[in-house]
Amino acid sequence: IAMKKVSCCWCPSLTTGRDSACFCLLAVLIALYMLLGAAIFSSLERPAELQANNLWSSRFETFSEEYNISHEELRSFLQDYEEARTAGIRAHRARALWDFPGAFYFVGTVVSTIGFGVSAPSTLTGKIFLVFYGLLGCSATILFFNLFLERLVTFLSVVILWCYQRRSQQNRLEDKDDGSHSEATGKPSIPQVTLILLVSVLLVACCAASVYSAMEGWTYLESLYFCFVAFSTVGFGDFVSGQREKHEGTRGYQVANCLLMLLGVCCTYSLFNAISVIIKQGLNWLLNYLDVMYICVCPIGRRPRGRPIDTLEGLCLCGLVSPRGPPEQLEVCALRMDCEVWASIQTAASVTNPLNGMPGGSSAHRGLSVWSLHVLPLSA
Repeated sequence: IAMKKVSCCWCPSLTTGRDSACFCLLAVLIALYMLLGAAIFSSLERPAELQANNLWSSRFETFSEEYNISHEELRSFLQDYEEARTAGIRAHRARALWDFPGAFYFVGTVVSTIGFGVSAPSTLTGKIFLVFYGLLGCSATILFFNLFLERLVTFLSVVILWCYQRRSQQNRLEDKDDGSHSEATGKPSIPQVTLILLVSVLLVACCAASVYSAMEGWTYLESLYFCFVAFSTVGFGDFVSGQREKHEGTRGYQVANCLLMLLGVCCTYSLFNAISVIIKQGLNWLLNYLDVMYICVCPIGRRPRGRPIDTLEGLCLCGLVSPRGPPEQLEVCALRMDCEVWASIQTAASVTNPLNGMPGGSSAHRGLSVWSLHVLPLSA
């Protein structure tokens, strides 16, 4: 019996299947996360909502009877007030919304995608202009955030490399291979970047909360809550900074407010990017833990029509081994490959830890390792 050796191929549908599985798994986990969040927030906030509705109904009836106003007239008046509030009119005097400082604050919330909702265009021309203005402004700001993250990683690389070299000199280390790949190449790892960004966000939020607590009259916890809502660009609008008519040192506070917003949004956006990479790595680990193997079966040669494939003879089988390390190729030639042989190879492949990778592959950004099997009939 002679064994015929053939070259390996790579099937492009392999990574497509892997990405699709990761996408579907992430969608399911997000849906479950949203269901869990809805249940928690409903249990926390629903009683307060019912209590507020009962209190409002009682006050509505009392006011209507006390001033002899019909329910329809009172509702019409309240509707007019809501429309006036949308236009920027407040019961208590506040600063102008559409003078130049107010308009600048508004466009800042637009391009940063915060969108507090305190002010919004009321004219048709303003609404149409906002569509095109936001399209370009939001895109440019997202690019700015990405460039900020790149420069932050570059700065961390320089700092980590400097610390590594200084420690090596102090310890008189002569082995050039000593230390991790991340330190030796001056490239910080994802956990390092995430930790530094988390500390940065906490420091900025704590400092900003102290400023807002003193200037806006909020409690410190309310100020921290506002910082997260604003820096994450959620922007509910229940707390909005800089809306009082007068502040002590108004000019300086407006500048500090803009700088804190910019710095906080940049750091938080970068933190979200780093966490998303960790989530992606966790999904890859989970897929491998669940022994998810995506197999592409494509015939090497033509098969007579109607002939059943009772074995894997004459087929190219491409499977995923690990999401890390350089592409590896494996050539296997045998007379027949039955289910037992395939099962043993599949079991051996699934043992690989997706976060540790193949031997020799320590970097987290080397792509997907792929192995290919070509099985051809042997010549006697």
